Amino acid sequence: MEYTDLYINGTWTKGTSGERFDVINPATEEVLASVASADIADADAALNAAEAAMKDWVARTPRQRSEVLRKAWELMTERLDEFAHLMTLENGKAGVDAKGEATYAAEFFRWFAEEAVRADGLITHAPSSGARIVVQHKPAGLAVLVTPWNYPAAMGTRKIAPALAAGCGVIIKPASETPLTMLALMPLLEEAGVPAGLVNVLPSRKTGSLVDHMLHDPRVRVVSFTGSTGVGRKLLKSAADQVLKPAMELGGNAPVIVFDDADMDTAIEGTMLAKMRNLGEACTAANRIYVHESIADEFTKRLSARMSALKVGDGTDPTVDVGPLVNADTRDKVAEFVADAVAKGAKIECGGTPPEGKGFYYPPTVLSNVSVDADCVRDEIFGPVAAIQTFTDQDEVIARANDTEYGLVAYVFSEDFKRALQVCERLDYGMVGLNRGLVSDPAAPFGGVKQSGLGREGGHEGMLEFMETQYISASW
Repeated sequence: MEYTDLYINGTWTKGTSGERFDVINPATEEVLASVASADIADADAALNAAEAAMKDWVARTPRQRSEVLRKAWELMTERLDEFAHLMTLENGKAGVDAKGEATYAAEFFRWFAEEAVRADGLITHAPSSGARIVVQHKPAGLAVLVTPWNYPAAMGTRKIAPALAAGCGVIIKPASETPLTMLALMPLLEEAGVPAGLVNVLPSRKTGSLVDHMLHDPRVRVVSFTGSTGVGRKLLKSAADQVLKPAMELGGNAPVIVFDDADMDTAIEGTMLAKMRNLGEACTAANRIYVHESIADEFTKRLSARMSALKVGDGTDPTVDVGPLVNADTRDKVAEFVADAVAKGAKIECGGTPPEGKGFYYPPTVLSNVSVDADCVRDEIFGPVAAIQTFTDQDEVIARANDTEYGLVAYVFSEDFKRALQVCERLDYGMVGLNRGLVSDPAAPFGGVKQSGLGREGGHEGMLEFMETQYISASW
């Protein structure tokens, strides 16, 4: 691998400690690369570099920043296959998922290139005093970005692009399982015209102490994190010490509700996409599938046929649909969820048995008759397991869908549009897919409610997460 060191101030460095850690290919369990591990001194160097670079970046016009982001989109679009291949190697995802992510990741550069010139303000009269109210949006300051392993490219670009559009300098801490994609993005950003020091990447095995140190630096004003709710809570506690702006995209427990009037083809396709996109290793993945009992048998039969037809194997094989999970712990947790559900009365319709040999594989699995007290109903499965329950009453299924501390995304399938919209409005979720198994879009405000996070990524709102609103009261 070409890029395996820390990236600070536009240069590659082995770090002050000289320590390194291995990145494992989940398909073969072999060492893919040895990567430098950042320490506190490296974090300070990155903060110094970002602070210096941001002064020039803020002085540039919105159009100048926009053109750099547009160039980044063009360059990444030209190299989608390269990034897709790298993601398959370090994350395990099948080629089709990796190509899809690379395309999605690049699109954030194009979207925020367009949003960079739209930080609109306001001038109006105060109704009582007659003074002018002048409102403008300014860069918030340095941002620490902490990204997960399930989307090594997109979770980075979804944060980098709006931060740069807003005028902020950033330090990125990628997940230790998948740091290579974010490191490989840096030469592309250099070529696009991002000045040295504005974007810094610090892979590290000392994530907790490293991030905590940066969040207590007074120059940092924003922390953006995608990952588990448990880690998010810890970061929020650290962020409170400096009263940082938090953007938190946390865990999910997505319900799918399939009504008796749903178009079966649409419901099956949508559920497959919601469940199996990225192998189910997504906070948006379908976790609890509620099917009206009058159509449950047909739905279960057809979903099982589709799931069992998926080819499992090394994602570098273009004929493979389902690659390995990211590591042994994730695979074992999925297996434990299935065993628990079966012990509580669930029936395995397909899959359910991990293959022998190397690689962290788990087969696409469908469970029917899943108990309400099964662990997989209360927690994220984060794997290729579809857990089906039945319902008869609309109010009942809405209550069951809302019975979770999470509130990221839900999915509804119904041909009765009036009823479907009424149900969507009653669901306690930041996003709802109506007759769709995919909600993620750079042009839309992505985010959840309750324990699923704070703030939004994407849309116009995504850039405002990295800006502060300033109000000037003036007379002229």
